[in-house]
Amino acid sequence: MANSGLDEVDRSLLSALREDGRMSVAELSRRLGVARATVNSRIDRLVAAGTIIGFTVRVRDEVDPLDVRAITFIEVEGRTTDNVIRELRGIPEIRALHSTNGAWDLVAELGAESLAHFDRVLGQIRAISGVINSETSLLLSSVLR
Repeated sequence: MANSGLDEVDRSLLSALREDGRMSVAELSRRLGVARATVNSRIDRLVAAGTIIGFTVRVRDEVDPLDVRAITFIEVEGRTTDNVIRELRGIPEIRALHSTNGAWDLVAELGAESLAHFDRVLGQIRAISGVINSETSLLLSSVLR
């Protein structure tokens, strides 16, 4: 489902679920001012359409076992992007991978247990054929998630 197909109830429902994916249907119904059946049918429709692809848990950074977090910007040579993405998907320390425009082709969110582990992961990324440049920033704290 494209975002253009979302109405205000859908957007409000998605916002509430981003805040707390375990929020009860009754609470969602109260918050959105719609019937519980409406909430259920909207969730079912959004899942079926692929707009909602799953429900997950968020862990406070200070209790997350992956203590070193970073964002790595990656420049890819020519038409090697698909191959680079395939290689990056095999690195378990990459929590998320995004394509982007501008100077960098890809943005990877990384997590590692230590700086030494993190350094090994960066080396692994930089050794991928087609990766021609990267820049990494360590995440010190999260002020909004």
